[in-house]
Amino acid sequence: MGRSVLGLIITGAIHHMSDTPYTLARSTPRFAFIAEAEIVGIMKDRARVSELSARGCYIDSINPLPKDTPIRFIIRYGCSTCEFSGTVIYTHAGFGMGVVFGELTAEQRSTLDVWLDELARKMD
Repeated sequence: MGRSVLGLIITGAIHHMSDTPYTLARSTPRFAFIAEAEIVGIMKDRARVSELSARGCYIDSINPLPKDTPIRFIIRYGCSTCEFSGTVIYTHAGFGMGVVFGELTAEQRSTLDVWLDELARKMD
């Protein structure tokens, strides 16, 4: 048994923000990506996207929404802006949330592809 610190049981395991209670096999590459984010109609707090993939993104927010919350959000990157729908798939309290994109329109897919192509070129 571990020791109690402020009501928490410390068992010796070190957990990091990236640790999630499940394993998610990534089928697409994920890139570091810094852009402004706005959760439409729900959050007034400032948020930003810190990771982006073809399937979703990570939104940094001190007040992340609960898992399974459907959202609409706007990403502003450089001179382009795009609104997406999605669902929160995991939350890190006080840090942010992982969001999977909903069905993408041709315009949304095109904008996302341009951003991802730019990020991939920066990796070369």
